[in-house]
Amino acid sequence: MTLTHFDAQGQAHMVDVSDKAETAREAVAEGVVIMSADTLALAQGGAAKGDVMGVARLAGIMGAKRTSDLIPLCHPLPITKVAVELAAEPDLPGIRVTATVKTAGKTGVEMEALTAVTTACLTVYDMLKAAQKDMRIEGIRLLSKTGGKSGEFRAP
Repeated sequence: MTLTHFDAQGQAHMVDVSDKAETAREAVAEGVVIMSADTLALAQGGAAKGDVMGVARLAGIMGAKRTSDLIPLCHPLPITKVAVELAAEPDLPGIRVTATVKTAGKTGVEMEALTAVTTACLTVYDMLKAAQKDMRIEGIRLLSKTGGKSGEFRAP
């Protein structure tokens, strides 16, 4: 398998997508923040810093939009949709974050979806760290992607 971010000499480079066709593309990613039941109750009821889930949702959206500023070889993309959902899951206990990102372009939005999830999870941690420092951010992964030459992917 050839990695696309390296040239023939093994040097990192930005992939040339000039000749690729524009297609509708979508990526969905998820991650969880594991915490105690007491901390989860705080997150649902409004912590000292405010609406944890609302602020984390906005942070995830902002993260998706800034992906090319954070990941060196990502192309800046005309994102057409970012949806970030946060759901309290008492059985974990914790918060599951899911992000869906769409574009019509020459390259996919997998990194934008993963960045949205990561940014939202980090924001949850930041807002609740005064209550619990040993929270864990886990399971950040791509669930699905559509569009482009490689076609559809669904996580097993």
